[in-house]
Amino acid sequence: MVNTVGSCENKHWQKRWIAIKKSLVLTTKQKSLIIGSLLGDGTMRLGKNAINANFKIEHGLAQKNYVLWKYEVLKPWIFSGPKISYRYDNNRLKYEKSWWFRTIRHPFITEMYKEFYSEEGYRTGRKIIPMKIKEYLNPFALAIWIMDDGSYSNKKIDISTYSFSLHEINILQECLKNNFGIIAKYYRDRNKGYRMYFNQEETKKLVKITYPYISRIPSMTYKVGIHNPVTTGFLPFAKKAG
Repeated sequence: MVNTVGSCENKHWQKRWIAIKKSLVLTTKQKSLIIGSLLGDGTMRLGKNAINANFKIEHGLAQKNYVLWKYEVLKPWIFSGPKISYRYDNNRLKYEKSWWFRTIRHPFITEMYKEFYSEEGYRTGRKIIPMKIKEYLNPFALAIWIMDDGSYSNKKIDISTYSFSLHEINILQECLKNNFGIIAKYYRDRNKGYRMYFNQEETKKLVKITYPYISRIPSMTYKVGIHNPVTTGFLPFAKKAG
């Protein structure tokens, strides 16, 4: 027996789905968040038989508020809210690993995918730094990058850039210098790859630029050396960005 009701519902949803997808436009803020995340922990995927790519956010359990904040920025692009990812230990016991969500597949996401993944990356998942990064890296995207992969110690910030080649590190250095007047250096961390770092003076510049955005997620201010900003009263750049 044919389920005519279900069939009608599917057709109705298909029309609604197409209309929703056509109405979507990436705002500057949303695109900057994606770019900052792609420099950090964000990933994109084009399925084997898929026409368009999607974008995925995943962070550890302690960064739940950060995931929820990213979700709110990208909410129009997501039809299923943040979820907990589970893994199994050696005894086959299930445990919580991270919080994650992904966007729908869309041509706009695919355009960015083609810039941040080489042809080899389509198969391996390795991201690249596009030459146009200097056009994309604004203060908001920089703040996302720091929150994703930055760390603060001894009044200095460094960034995990293990997945990028030395040539790509050089492109990022030039971009930071030209866009923000910030000098970044790098070192090789054993066989892991390269890490970028900033001396104390350059770190101060970096914090001044990014803190107005990072301060919107108090749980992430430790990334720029500020712990419990509200309770401690330590708000060096109190004006928050939009």
